[in-house]
Amino acid sequence: MTTTIPYYFAVGKEEDVFSQAYQNKIPLLLKGPTGTGKSRFIEFMVVKLEKKLITISCHEETSSTDLIGRYIIKGAETVWTDGPLTMAVKEGSIIYLDEIAEARPDVIVAIHSLTDHRRQLYIDKLGITITAHPDFMLVASFNPGYQKGFKELKPSTKQRFTAITFEHPKSNQEIEILIQETGCEPDTAKKLTAIGNKIRNLTELGLTETVSTRLLVNAAKLIKSGLPKRLSTHTAIIEPLTDDLQTTQALKDLCDLMI
Repeated sequence: MTTTIPYYFAVGKEEDVFSQAYQNKIPLLLKGPTGTGKSRFIEFMVVKLEKKLITISCHEETSSTDLIGRYIIKGAETVWTDGPLTMAVKEGSIIYLDEIAEARPDVIVAIHSLTDHRRQLYIDKLGITITAHPDFMLVASFNPGYQKGFKELKPSTKQRFTAITFEHPKSNQEIEILIQETGCEPDTAKKLTAIGNKIRNLTELGLTETVSTRLLVNAAKLIKSGLPKRLSTHTAIIEPLTDDLQTTQALKDLCDLMI
């Protein structure tokens, strides 16, 4: 069965970096704002390399036990169940820890020996150490700008990875992405890209996150399916950005003028 390769627009040499990191068994760190294509890039590369992907969306409750495994009660017995990280290490999958900085500190400790020359996973509850399958690769992502100073990766952790920075695409690239991803009209793609760039430059608003390509894609999809352009931009771009009523209205007015 042939798997369809997800659409991904390369903006640099990220495909080459990923392929070489995989061949050299080097863990990879993807840095960049939300919605700039990090997850899509991983999905694209995994299909291109014909590998299995295991994705973990990390949050503040994600612990090493969630990744490594735990004992569970099954009938009258207590049996060990491998977690997704252990399965990936054994079977040689690519594991993607999305937003790794959100996870608990013990997750970083758990992957420590997997991110250097040892490529080993220690399971303390079983008292065993597993050497990673030759095809195993660890990929992680994080957003350096999110709540800066609160959820950052330590320099010593980042230096265990090869890293790629993802940024908002250039205007011509973003227009092409919107057209290819949604089938929207070129004029619509140009206007949405212009709105995105305009809001990104309004740094005085103090938005936690700015307009991502993902939001523009969502707006383009709504417009393509028949929802009015202004309503599409309001609901897909502006509303997810802020809950402040004055800021929301100001940005809606801006979109109305530009769309």
